[in-house]
Amino acid sequence: MKVVIRADASLQIGTGHVMRCLTLAEALKEKGSKVEFICREHEGNLIDLIQGKGFKVNTLSMTENDIEMSNSSTLDAENVLDHAHWLGATLQEDADVCKVILKKISPDWLVVDHYAIDETWQMELQGTYQKLMVIDDLAERRHQCDLLLDQTFGLQPQDYQKLVPENCQMLLGSQYALLRPEFAQWREYSLKRRENPEFKKLLITMGGVDQNNVTGKVLDELRSCDLPLDLEITVVMGGTSPHLEVVQQQAKTLPYKIEVKSNVSNMAEIMANADFAIGAAGATTWERCCLGLPSIQILLAYNQKTIAEKIKMAGAALSLDVEHLVQMCEQLNNLNNRIREFSMNSAKIANGMGVIEVLRHLK
Repeated sequence: MKVVIRADASLQIGTGHVMRCLTLAEALKEKGSKVEFICREHEGNLIDLIQGKGFKVNTLSMTENDIEMSNSSTLDAENVLDHAHWLGATLQEDADVCKVILKKISPDWLVVDHYAIDETWQMELQGTYQKLMVIDDLAERRHQCDLLLDQTFGLQPQDYQKLVPENCQMLLGSQYALLRPEFAQWREYSLKRRENPEFKKLLITMGGVDQNNVTGKVLDELRSCDLPLDLEITVVMGGTSPHLEVVQQQAKTLPYKIEVKSNVSNMAEIMANADFAIGAAGATTWERCCLGLPSIQILLAYNQKTIAEKIKMAGAALSLDVEHLVQMCEQLNNLNNRIREFSMNSAKIANGMGVIEVLRHLK
């Protein structure tokens, strides 16, 4: 089976879309499928990482004045998407160049994971692929697809009923979260060590880019917290983060033992051995849930609000937006016996087997 994945990463977009698509790609590859990517050369892209995993990447170059053109010139000028500027070209330009690539490959499945692409782009490319799978987590734009995946916890079919064709199969909910196999492998160990919860190891991770240096803001707030001086803190950042060196220097000034890591390949192991986490309310939410890692989730973007609210209502985590980080110390100091509660509730949300469930529908 031939599969093509259209997804991008950048300093603005972040790394989550490409990383979850890589998880899917590696699972498909293990089953014998040939997988290629189509990615634009945004600043902060992950093209080298994808190629390093053994996948061919069909690269799209950036165009001049890309943001301005994307907002003013699309296939449907009256329906400009909120994230149109993330495409790095006009919708028409992107569709035209992707059409040439797809005609050469003629894939059985085209997988699209991009906030700047909707049914207009998808219909323009019909005939260049057999079936279309869309990965989304906004539920705010129309798609012309055969299969839709949204791994947001608590979603219902009516959330997408008016946005996809009647014959579209929908995979909705965190049971379909695209997590790397290592998370399922570390799940039993992680849950076992939480039966008698402690608070000796804190993990801080704000995603692969953290363009606004929320990591640094969290570390600043920790100076005011009444935490055990023997607390061990691990900070994990992406290699493309523009603030990595600043955070490394900042960490040396705090009265705790802090280790700053980047480009880690054992995230599941690090999470499994942490007692509590402060992390972005994005894709890593499902990783923490799989391992029963209690956390304070930090909202970094408006599209994370729904996830954060549902996780909080389920009693699986605490929640803060960036503007209210000053409340973080109060939350940490009042955890009391809730760590065990958070752990048990979060572990019910994702079990790490989502990619296996999704593969059953890609035939």
